[in-house]
Amino acid sequence: SGSQSRERGSRERGDTGDSSAASKKSAAALGYTSDHFMMQLLPRGSPRRAPAIHRGYHVRARAVERSVRAFLLGTRGQPCRQASAAAVVSLGAGWDSLYFCLKDAGLLAGSGERFFEVDLPEVASRKAARISDSAELRALAGRGESVKYSGDGYQLLGVDLSDLALLEGALRGAGLDPTTPTLILAEVVLPYMEVERSDALIQWAAGYFLRACFILYEQIHPSDPFGRIMQSHFSRLQSPLRSLISYPDCKAQQMRFLQRGWTECHIVDMNEFYRSFVPGEEQKRIQALEPFDEFEEWHLKCSHYFILAASKGEASFAPPVFSRMEASPAHCAPCFAGTVATSFCVAGGAVAGLKRYGHCSVLLTPDIILTTGGFGDHGGRHCRLTELHILVKHQGGWKSGKVRLAELGMAWDGRLFHTVNVLHSGWAVVLGGRKSPESSALPPLCLKGLADADPLSPGNSVIELAPLLPVEGLAGFSVPRWRHTATVVTQEGQAYLFVYGGCSSGQSVLTDWHFLHLEGLHCQQIPVEGPVPVGRHSHSACSWAGGVLIAGGLTASEELLGSLLFLKPVGRGFRWHSLETCPPLTPRYSHTAHVHRGKLLLVGGVWLSPPLVPGVAVIDLEAMTLAEYRIDTTFLEWPLMLHNHSSVIVPDTEEMILTGGGGNCFSFGTHLNWSPVCLDLSSIWRTGL
Repeated sequence: SGSQSRERGSRERGDTGDSSAASKKSAAALGYTSDHFMMQLLPRGSPRRAPAIHRGYHVRARAVERSVRAFLLGTRGQPCRQASAAAVVSLGAGWDSLYFCLKDAGLLAGSGERFFEVDLPEVASRKAARISDSAELRALAGRGESVKYSGDGYQLLGVDLSDLALLEGALRGAGLDPTTPTLILAEVVLPYMEVERSDALIQWAAGYFLRACFILYEQIHPSDPFGRIMQSHFSRLQSPLRSLISYPDCKAQQMRFLQRGWTECHIVDMNEFYRSFVPGEEQKRIQALEPFDEFEEWHLKCSHYFILAASKGEASFAPPVFSRMEASPAHCAPCFAGTVATSFCVAGGAVAGLKRYGHCSVLLTPDIILTTGGFGDHGGRHCRLTELHILVKHQGGWKSGKVRLAELGMAWDGRLFHTVNVLHSGWAVVLGGRKSPESSALPPLCLKGLADADPLSPGNSVIELAPLLPVEGLAGFSVPRWRHTATVVTQEGQAYLFVYGGCSSGQSVLTDWHFLHLEGLHCQQIPVEGPVPVGRHSHSACSWAGGVLIAGGLTASEELLGSLLFLKPVGRGFRWHSLETCPPLTPRYSHTAHVHRGKLLLVGGVWLSPPLVPGVAVIDLEAMTLAEYRIDTTFLEWPLMLHNHSSVIVPDTEEMILTGGGGNCFSFGTHLNWSPVCLDLSSIWRTGL
């Protein structure tokens, strides 16, 4: 029956609320928020969450706190406050401690403000009992009998939000006057309701209150790869996000309110909010709290949540929640010139050995691709990977194979975010990488025997892994780093490996570079002219015209870069040049790059232009024109996440092989791309760029 369905949905919403409360508690325990009340509301132990989850709940708390504070301070002294004080109604409040934080901060002190929390009867009963058991919470809430809980200025009501008549009656019975300036707060509660019922609640609130502000925090962009993983997570919990299909983006959410009685509506996603409204000092404080290396998933999470402020009533009533957004520079959404055709490159579906991220894939011969390192799936368990993997050209496609490490050599140490450079002499240099953000001092390695890899018998291929011989002048190069680049450049006929940027321990981002002479294996000081670029990591670097092209990246302040730099050979050294494209490059990071046919190809990555997903950016290096191409993923049954991936161009066939990719998607689980994918580059050349 309909009532049974609503009852089941209510229980499921309660379960997601418990999980959210545990995440808030974990964030508070680590210092992301100053909310010690969560410890009292949830006194029992709960697991420590991942750093990206802590950051997500920090920015959520900042957005909600800013909105409520703006309302409370903005309505004080207004003419509309003469008749009655302001009120806050928190819908689906769960174990939220906002009232206690505001009361403790003096924002609800002595001005007559009233705070109402509404949730399912069973949730409200449990919370009321917890408040009654805590002397500090009782003191802040005031004394009273349990209705579920009633105190001076605080009312906890047990009502199903789907029943508007019951909700209105409960609020009236608790003493809420509809002429009172009222803020309605809904944090990730409306998506769980049937769309017709959540729409009706929004319209009811606009009609019931004379002067009101509605603050909404919830999800958007359900159809891109991250959004599909997000939807799948909530569906597995039997708590589907019902409103996302009807209201998939900020514009749709804005119109939702404007068409239901609200006169003003402003909305920003959480990336915009974080950049515009979280002070730089607070951002630095958050960065220093614990080791962090989940940048991609952090930005993707923030792209998929928003904060909205709608208002109705006198023009002077609407609080300036997002007053500084006008000063924030707007970025233009990229336009796509076409689509790149794709296909599976390995028959039979998933390739277990390549379900990984943070790895490195390189072309040994036109017939063999070697993959090392990364984090991924090993026998159904997620861990740092120590096995090497090869793809071998086979009957017009590719097949998966294994490669053995020589028994007398070293074992792979499980590093990720390293670089591998294959040299003409049949060996490769492995530089940098990390095991964890706190364990990054990994020695340079040498892969030998690459030229002997047999495409006809890949199972018999043996590669030796050994320490790189002591390198003269390596002391300055020994700063541990990951998410860096290593690129072959030439100077006066000599080949060098140009190692640039990256992350290091202590959350630092490196600005330095080093030249490793490839024949003599020594670091050499080579003069470099021009302005020193800002430090970066997760950028791309490609050899070109004896120098190196560096695109995009992420700075120490976690700003995405849209720059294109050229380290150009000049005289006895090099010089930094900044290149401009038309149109400008959309800032991005965690992409891969190749120079092919006089074009620079940037593949995948993360940008801040949802719901669009980076495909292939093609830069003509002579005309300096740029065109963006979508990657056709319609044939895939799983989301293709193109960050933390690797890519290889096979020149003989005009194809690009994408391996691995994915990561820890906020609290929604780890996603690993199931299979390598082949891009048909000829579809780009046919467009005539």
